[in-house]
Amino acid sequence: MPRLSKNLDCRQNKFGRRFRSRTLPFLHRPSLPEKQFPHHLDPSRFVMSESAPQERPQGELHAEIQIDTPKVENKPPTPLRNSQGWDGKLRMQPRTAILSNPEVLSDPDHSDPDAPPPEQIEADEDLLDDYPLDTEDIDLVHCRISSIPALRLERFTKVQRICLRQNAITSVNFPPSLGETLVELDLYDNLISHIKGFEEIKKLTSLDLSFNKIKHIKNINHLTSLKELYFVQNKISKIENLDGLENLTMIELAANRIREIENLDPLRSLQELWLGKNKITEMKNLASLSNVRLLDLKSNRLTSISGLDTLTNLEELYVSHNAITHISGLEHNLKLRVLDISNNKIEKLENISHLKELEEVWASSNQLADFREVERELQDKENLDTVYFEANPLQTNGPAVYRNKVRLALPQVRQIDASESSPTRKRSMGMPSY
Repeated sequence: MPRLSKNLDCRQNKFGRRFRSRTLPFLHRPSLPEKQFPHHLDPSRFVMSESAPQERPQGELHAEIQIDTPKVENKPPTPLRNSQGWDGKLRMQPRTAILSNPEVLSDPDHSDPDAPPPEQIEADEDLLDDYPLDTEDIDLVHCRISSIPALRLERFTKVQRICLRQNAITSVNFPPSLGETLVELDLYDNLISHIKGFEEIKKLTSLDLSFNKIKHIKNINHLTSLKELYFVQNKISKIENLDGLENLTMIELAANRIREIENLDPLRSLQELWLGKNKITEMKNLASLSNVRLLDLKSNRLTSISGLDTLTNLEELYVSHNAITHISGLEHNLKLRVLDISNNKIEKLENISHLKELEEVWASSNQLADFREVERELQDKENLDTVYFEANPLQTNGPAVYRNKVRLALPQVRQIDASESSPTRKRSMGMPSY
C-alpha cells in the first residue's frame, strides 16, 4: 500500500505561539475494502440523513451521520409501599343514603309538621314592658319575634287587637285567656306554614295570615265570628274548609296558586272576593254569592267574562291583565259602578250601554280604535267621572288630538287617564286650562 504523505502545517494559537501540526487529509486516503473497516466505523451501523443535499466543493466527500437511540417508554412510577404493601392512602367503602322525605329537594320551604320545635333563645328584654296591663292594642312590628309564648301575653287581660307583622314566628300558640277578648289578629309576613293554635280564640272578627308559607286552609271552621280573612301571597292551591264562616264578608286569596273557583257556597254573607294573581281560567261556581259587590280576578288566565248572572249586587269588577277578547256577560249586573278591563285583547267597546251606574271605566292597553264606540256606549252615563283609554289605537294613532276627542265624546268626564281633563273644573280651582 502506498504511504500517506505527511503534510506539516505551521499554525499560530491564540497566545501567539507558533506550532506545527500534522494533518492527515482524509480526501487523499485510498478506499479500503469493506471487510477492512474497523468495527466502530462499520457502515451498517449508521443511517444516512434524508435531508436536502447541500452544495459541497467538487471532489469533497460529506456524510451526515444520525445514530439511532433506543426508545424509552414513559411508565408511571411504582408507588411506594411499606413492608405490608400499604401505599399510605385511606380507602372507604362506598355508602348509600335514602331520604325519608325526598320532597325537600323540590320544595326549599318544606316543613315537617311532626318535627320537634326549634330551640328558642330567650329574649334579653321584655318588648312589652312599656305596655300597661289593661291595654287593648299591642303592636310589635319588625321586632324579630320568633316565640309567642315568650311575650307572656296572658298578663294582658283586656287586649283586643294584636299586630305581630314582619317577625319570624313559625307557629301560633296564644294563651287561652285571650280567647275572651281578642277580636283582631295580624300575623302578616311571618314564617307560618300550618294553621293551628287558634282553637281557643273564638271571637276573632279579623285574621290576617298574608305573606306566610301556608299551603292548606284548615282549622278555622270554629271562627264563626270572622268577617275578614286574609291569605295573600301564600302557597294555597285550593279553596277549601270554609264551612261555618257564614258571617265572613271579605276573603283575600290573591297571589296564590289557585286554579279553580270552588267551595264558596257556605259564604252567604260574602261581599268582597279577591282572587287576583292566581291561575284561574274560568269564572264559575259564583251562583251562591248573591251579596258580592266586589269581584277581583285580575292577573289570571281568563279569556271571557261569564258566570255573573246571579251577582245582581255587583258594583266593582276587576278583570285586568287577562286574555279577554270581547266584553260580554254583564247583562244582569246593572249596579256596576267600576269596570276594569285594562291589559286585555279587546277590540271593540260594546255591551255596556245598559250599565247606567258606571262611574269609572278602565280600558287601557287594549285594541280599541273607534271613538264612535266610546260615544255610543258611554255618552249617556251621567255619573261617569273617570276613563282610561291610553295605550289603545284611540290614543296611539293620534296622541296630539286624543284627549280632545275624548272630551268631545264624553263631556261629563273629569279625568282622562292619569290627569284631570275638565277645563271648567280647572278654572274653578284657579288653574290654567291648557
